[in-house]
Amino acid sequence: MVPPADRRVFLKTAGAAAAVAGTASLAGARDHHEEGEKKIVIGHIGTGSRWNGPGMQASKYGTNKILCDVDRGHLEAAAKKIKDATGDEPELTDDYRKVIDDPEINVVVIVTPDHWHAKPLIEAVLAGKDVYCEKPLTLTIQEGIDICEAVKKTGRTVQVGTQQRSEMGQKFLKALAIVRDNRLGKITKVTCGINGAPTSDSIPAVDVPSELNWEKWLGQTPEVPFRKEGRKTNCHYEFRWWYEYSGGKMTDWGAHHVDIAQWIIDQNGEGQGPTKIVPVMEKVVHPAGMTEDGMPVEDDKYNCASKFQVKCDFADGVEVVIDSEGRNGLLIEGTEGRIFVSRGDLTGSPVEALKDDPLPEDALKKAYKDQEPTGHMENFFRAVRGEAEVISDVFSHHRAITTCHLANIAIRLGRELNWDPKAQKIVGDERAQEMTARTPRDGYETIM
Repeated sequence: MVPPADRRVFLKTAGAAAAVAGTASLAGARDHHEEGEKKIVIGHIGTGSRWNGPGMQASKYGTNKILCDVDRGHLEAAAKKIKDATGDEPELTDDYRKVIDDPEINVVVIVTPDHWHAKPLIEAVLAGKDVYCEKPLTLTIQEGIDICEAVKKTGRTVQVGTQQRSEMGQKFLKALAIVRDNRLGKITKVTCGINGAPTSDSIPAVDVPSELNWEKWLGQTPEVPFRKEGRKTNCHYEFRWWYEYSGGKMTDWGAHHVDIAQWIIDQNGEGQGPTKIVPVMEKVVHPAGMTEDGMPVEDDKYNCASKFQVKCDFADGVEVVIDSEGRNGLLIEGTEGRIFVSRGDLTGSPVEALKDDPLPEDALKKAYKDQEPTGHMENFFRAVRGEAEVISDVFSHHRAITTCHLANIAIRLGRELNWDPKAQKIVGDERAQEMTARTPRDGYETIM
């Protein structure tokens, strides 16, 4: 992590230059739209399995100039899919800076492991580019602070890939509209069921596959052996279950459900967030063990919590519970009723009452930032062209994923935390505060 004083200077000077470049970039994108959407030029960073969704969706909105991935197999598969779908034949590279440095590219799509989100995102907006980045936005709280500062400085358009706010989210959007229409009274509690994470036995160190640049995949994180046995690994997809690269289910699914919870209770704005985070330690299981200092005991197996429950206190006495048990979804409780919402269900008496007392016709539009609900990627490109506002901005997502990071710190240390959401600091716990940031490996600092 860039030291705070250096980071302020870095963002102030680089941000000023990027603001000029950014204005030209957005103007260019709008001009391109007048001539036809295919004039938008896109660079992709990360082309693994998750890229098949947002990456391929984005590819239809512009010319795909560069694909970047540290796995040659991913690159070649993605290149074929793009050529088959669009006719484009993009350049292939394992160096993401080629995307950032290309003056023709005005939109960057980031679909990488979590520990590779902040660095290219910040460098892209400082280079005057608009960005679509998959969730969770960050690996640490400090990364979120840095991202928000960079986006404020540059004014770039950035969409976070929380599709539950859009195409996956018609039920969530309707739940939000029900709350906004005061059908539940005052909200008192939201329980986020996000399921538990898998565990593993010891995973052996093996030779790195010839198509993979393991050193670059590790990026900012410490150099360690490549491990794999069957599907279980410390690399593709399964990186989610290692604190080195992710935050387990707490951030993987919490990025969706805690985001919706804080949207519902109106606690995802600047200066907002929980004030107290209380882990229910008798319900926490760390498969690799955890030291008193909050570090995994064993280094050869999945180490993120497989089971957990954390209670978060918000303003006005509202409680948000993040739980690995129970149904996946949100139970929203108010003084006058409660509803349950998931990707497949929206149930409860207030929902049934809509048959005789429907919501206002414009309720969903109002919930969707006073614009017509649409697909997540379409919303992003409309925002790039100046026709809409992104539905999942970095500022709201940072506040939600901060709650998830705090929950992980609390269960790793096994104690209650007090959080100052305005100062964005953990109060009275030096070790916990240290865990809100990480020092990157030499050569992987965020630069411009």
